[in-house]
Amino acid sequence: MKAKPKIFSFELFPPKTEKGVARLHETVQTLNAHNPAYFSVTYGAGGSTQSNTFATVDWVKGRGIKIAPHLSCVGSTREEIVKILARYASQGIGRIVALRGDLPSGAGSGSMGDLNHANELVELIREHFGKTFHIEVAAYPEMHPQAVNFGKDLENFKRKVDAGADSAITQYFYNADAYANFIEACERLGIDIPIVPGIMPITNFSSLVRFSDGCGAEIPRWLRKRLEAYGDDIDSIRALGADVVTRLCQRLLEMGAPGLHFYTMNQAMPTLAIWDRLGLDSAS
Repeated sequence: MKAKPKIFSFELFPPKTEKGVARLHETVQTLNAHNPAYFSVTYGAGGSTQSNTFATVDWVKGRGIKIAPHLSCVGSTREEIVKILARYASQGIGRIVALRGDLPSGAGSGSMGDLNHANELVELIREHFGKTFHIEVAAYPEMHPQAVNFGKDLENFKRKVDAGADSAITQYFYNADAYANFIEACERLGIDIPIVPGIMPITNFSSLVRFSDGCGAEIPRWLRKRLEAYGDDIDSIRALGADVVTRLCQRLLEMGAPGLHFYTMNQAMPTLAIWDRLGLDSAS
């Protein structure tokens, strides 16, 4: 049997300033030269970046580049979600990253909207649009930070799969064994969709700590201590980060991961430093 081709993709976030827009355009053009499967575009808490998300999606799609908008359901009505999906369907967009999402800080529980969980969003997409969209969902090898325990988190993931998800992208991690154990646990539950590792290049120690503490991603103690020791030496942090993340990616691909999804933070070079070391252009 011929092996399925690996899927390599990049994530963007919608910029809020003209300078940020210019940088994003340059980043997309640089990364697109390496023929990714698609770019995804994030969607702020409670849809707080909706207009910026639309602008980014429109710009990328307008250049003939495959795009996968994120769509979160918390804080929105069913009608609002269907309207957004109809917009994307009319543009010929065929992939959606379906997420529960979070409410903006300060919003009360009364602002939750009609849907409370990502599996409900997946069901809504299938109900109204059938197979129009390839639906990606989120997976958490190190457990969602709000989950009661690992078993409950797996049950939540399975509900999204059973609702009709086609594949999943994981939260980033730096421990390949966490991914391997997660895949084994999914297989025991009969989950067989592709689960693509999310990859976060390391460029800034303080930012990485802040992101990781917020999303529940673990920075192994040995790595945290080595990065911390470099202080403000950004070049050394990035050099170590490129080594560590490249080795992680190599191991994941050797383990049979179906691809890699890079969280670019709208920067091309940190991702391409890893991409080039992996030889992905020659492998694609």
